[in-house]
Amino acid sequence: NMSILCQDRSSRWQDIQNGLQFIQSTLPYPGTQERYEVFIQDLVKNLFGEGNDVFNEGEWMRSIEMYTEALSIAEYADSEDISVPTGTLEKLYANRAAAYLNVGLHDEALVDCEKALQLNEGNHRALYRKARALKEMGRHKEAYETVAKCSLAVPQDPNVIGLTQDLAKMLGLKIRKAYVRSKVRLTDHDKPMGMALGMPDVTLLPAVVDLAKNPLADTHEFKQACSNCYVKTGKNMLYHKCKKDILLGRIKNQPDKSWKLIRPRPTKSQYVGPYYICKDVAIGEGCRYPGHCTFAYCQEEIDVWSLERKGFICRDFLFDPFEPTSKINLTVPKILQEHHGIFMFLCGVCFDHKPRIISKTNKDNPSLCSHPVTKHAFEDQKCLVHILRENTVRYSKIRPYNPQNQMDICRHEVRYGCVREDECFYAHSLIELKVWMMQHQLGITPENIVHEANRFWNMEQFTTPLKRFGPPNLKMQFVCGQCWRNGQVSEADKNKKYCTAKARHSWSKDKRVVLVSSIERKKWTTIRPLPTKKPIPSQFEICMHVSTGKKCQYIGNCTFAHSTEERDLWTYMKENNIPDMEQLYEHWLQSQKPGWSEEASNSAIKENGKQIHMPTDYAEEVAGNHCWLCGKNCNSDRQWQQHITSEKHREKVFNSEDDQNCWQYRFPTGTFRVCERYLKGTCTEEELCKLAHGNEELKEWTERREFLLMKLAKARKDHLIAPNDNDFGKYSFLLKDIK
Repeated sequence: NMSILCQDRSSRWQDIQNGLQFIQSTLPYPGTQERYEVFIQDLVKNLFGEGNDVFNEGEWMRSIEMYTEALSIAEYADSEDISVPTGTLEKLYANRAAAYLNVGLHDEALVDCEKALQLNEGNHRALYRKARALKEMGRHKEAYETVAKCSLAVPQDPNVIGLTQDLAKMLGLKIRKAYVRSKVRLTDHDKPMGMALGMPDVTLLPAVVDLAKNPLADTHEFKQACSNCYVKTGKNMLYHKCKKDILLGRIKNQPDKSWKLIRPRPTKSQYVGPYYICKDVAIGEGCRYPGHCTFAYCQEEIDVWSLERKGFICRDFLFDPFEPTSKINLTVPKILQEHHGIFMFLCGVCFDHKPRIISKTNKDNPSLCSHPVTKHAFEDQKCLVHILRENTVRYSKIRPYNPQNQMDICRHEVRYGCVREDECFYAHSLIELKVWMMQHQLGITPENIVHEANRFWNMEQFTTPLKRFGPPNLKMQFVCGQCWRNGQVSEADKNKKYCTAKARHSWSKDKRVVLVSSIERKKWTTIRPLPTKKPIPSQFEICMHVSTGKKCQYIGNCTFAHSTEERDLWTYMKENNIPDMEQLYEHWLQSQKPGWSEEASNSAIKENGKQIHMPTDYAEEVAGNHCWLCGKNCNSDRQWQQHITSEKHREKVFNSEDDQNCWQYRFPTGTFRVCERYLKGTCTEEELCKLAHGNEELKEWTERREFLLMKLAKARKDHLIAPNDNDFGKYSFLLKDIK
């Protein structure tokens, strides 16, 4: 029987492949319209059946793909004047809702349940799943009203009874048992659903379609190509048999059908604003800094880079879903080369604490964590963490891999923080997703991951040559300004907190200076900051006073260079878009310390006039509260209270501009009504109007409010908001009910 079943699925899969290949072509159907209608309906049924089969096998994401493809073809069929039975569409939506629920996508599940109920308001499976989705979204009253309708249809189903009682408890309602009629022959429609409420209907038949898992699937197309062939010919070489190791993309429905090379995202830049097109490329010329340019060469690069930086996509998943993709081979060195940082173990109990606490091993007793009070048993409670130091410190927990994990990123986590936390099947960061994929392929343990990471950076330290930074004729170093005035050269200590002199001056941006020495003069010379009070000239000139051997009359305000070294360094900064000495220091430091050390230049950040020391690779063990929103660590309760009540932190809690949604309209004003004068064309306040200018803007305002409320709820859950803090200034309207 099993072999017959496998043959049936294999045969059905072949039918699906043939069907998909045909409908993607423009060839006329070799038969009557009636035969063509049967052909389309059979294709939808096969996709539906495969979705059911893979659902029962626990492959929920794959089942979502099957149902989605079936619904897409049904929509296409409608444009061809072919009708897919309403019953089939109803079951497709209801079953996809079940799959969405199993992977935690409650919003999508709710939408599909509504669509199924529009086709059949008595679909008890859709009612049950709608109630589950509403419950998970915190809309308990609506969930109870929905499950009550389902309970009337199937009063003895244990799942319905359990959900009804759970919701009744949440709403404070009295729990009562249902009356059971005796000797009544139940019809098929009244039979208890049991697990079937969480399982799909199996009245139709399978298909495996590896659909794209990325937010750009509707607007962009992607292909793989061979880098050697692409560089040599400038052509796609999409079907070349050599290694496919670069990404090509193009925007759909554009006159320009050419494939654009999408380079790896520049990660060495501290820039966090939107990406722009390179000026040279924009005017049709070749880039003057190929291989080093941090600007995009096409809109496709901007689109991919923007989502990559937010962690919404992995470029490994961007290729054409109907093309056979090569197996993704990941190793610890490959992951660290792309993402930098380090893997290490932290105390899991402290890390999961609300608010988060960062503690390593105790230096006096490695079997315990470094928390000064609780001192948890470290080995039994440790968790694997990826630590990345940029302007702040970012910790990404790598939860244990198990076969039930879904190889995709949790969209809730990257938007406002997933409330399911460790129970979520999805990866909570791109780095966690890649580690899971690597563990699935290699079976590598967390201990081996940490060992390989340490080994990799030790190898890098000895084998990676220091990157040449600055003009080729100049040597450069940063020293303590106070020591330099006294004729002493002092660099920073290893923690970048103080200078190495006995006086231990603070190592801050206003107390350090840059010295350069040219090959010709071999003398260390101080370089002043790049002049910015007026537009930077096309090229810098030497000050006429200095060039004649005199002292400059405008020493504090002179915008001319006071030495050839200063002119050369200013020119280098201008050509490489380095606006000030602080960013010059950042770039120089990265060139001096490859690998883990290059990720952090400052170990102390000032906030509200206080120094907040950030944990570094060299620092002693810390056990302070860590804000995952801002990436900051506070070493005392006073510091923590100052941080979570600061305006900067509050702005981070309510920030919605870095969301996966692309908001089209103004930020909500707090009045959720459509402006009647705008509808009549008589509103003159334009952007200053407190009311929504149209139903679309009102709809977005409501969605934005819900999104920000979820962010606030997550922040409260993680104790990133003071318990008695309800005054959020311009954001306080979020706490009020919409009237």
